[in-house]
Amino acid sequence: METTEFLTPEQQEQVKQAIRQAELNTSGEIRVHIDKKCRGDNVLDRAAQIFDLLGMQKTELRNGVLIYVAVDDRQLAILGDVGVNQVVPDDFWESTRDIMLDYFKKGDYTQGLVKGILHAGEQLKKHFPYQTDDINELSDEITFG
Repeated sequence: METTEFLTPEQQEQVKQAIRQAELNTSGEIRVHIDKKCRGDNVLDRAAQIFDLLGMQKTELRNGVLIYVAVDDRQLAILGDVGVNQVVPDDFWESTRDIMLDYFKKGDYTQGLVKGILHAGEQLKKHFPYQTDDINELSDEITFG
């Protein structure tokens, strides 16, 4: 399966809508990247590469969050920028990851992504509430490797 076949166009739209909805709660920025396989030995290292390639460190408050999925390797990583990591506990993303994995284990990747994104938005809201002058600093488009 190619990574672009992982989600149908309709499912991709559902994920983008979830990103838009989550970002109504927070000034944080959420992106999703899907690879067929994780290049390299470590999923967090690969997520960090993608984070950098997408320019996610360029937000004003350094509050970008990447949800990275390697489909064939069944790997998932949630990576926050330094602004997020400075204010949240080490286990901050575990509840988001667990929600997503519950759906992934059932083969429902779309709902796993949607629910994870919405949960991440709620989590970010506590530390990065929505600002009235907020602008969408990063694209809501899903990227594929």
